Amino acid sequence: MIHTPPGRYPSPGPEYLRATGFFDCDTPALRAAAGRVVAGAADDVARAVRLFYWIRDGWRYDPFSITLDPADYVASRVLARDRGYCITKAVLMCAAARAVGIPSAIGFSNVANHLTSERLRRWMGGSEVFVDHGYSLLYLAGRWVKAATAFNLELCERFDVTPTEFDGHSDAILQEFDRRRRRHMEYLVDHGSWSDLPFERIAGDMRAAYPVEVWRGRADSPRFGPDRDPG
Repeated sequence: MIHTPPGRYPSPGPEYLRATGFFDCDTPALRAAAGRVVAGAADDVARAVRLFYWIRDGWRYDPFSITLDPADYVASRVLARDRGYCITKAVLMCAAARAVGIPSAIGFSNVANHLTSERLRRWMGGSEVFVDHGYSLLYLAGRWVKAATAFNLELCERFDVTPTEFDGHSDAILQEFDRRRRRHMEYLVDHGSWSDLPFERIAGDMRAAYPVEVWRGRADSPRFGPDRDPG
């Protein structure tokens, strides 16, 4: 696994197209699904844009779906669900990109969500800092661009947050302010990017930052739906 430090971009190479245990882009179901999404697209930029919106809006953002089971972070397993959070959606984006021939990496930053709900803040042990917010990096037209697929359109409209848009040429990261100019997301620490999901690092960071015992055995945990607060 290759780690590119903060402030730098990866050197393109075969490692960013390869199937891995988490980015299982060679799985038939994932390859078929990604292929259907990009069918007829003119080039890699157009293919990446289609994949971005497919994942942004096709999987509801649900921070209460976080687990520390590595199997839950495998792209083909995320594909079979209808929800995820920033890391699992970034994993799916990376794998889907590789499935159609677009090099990808996964990046992480600590971010503060200034509009987080009290319920989610309590669930996170009183913190509004999300450690290891995940996003994808895609190599398009000779350069790397960032793509954060976390917040689906339905959620953004309900909570008056401007949705993240992606044109394949510019970075698409979470917005600093909402539509009412209230401070929303603040990027605090850049951790760089990886050629595969550094699961043990992520799990260790979460154990250190949050009361993860509340994440276990959550068959009755809150879910994001029409009457639920996604945090």
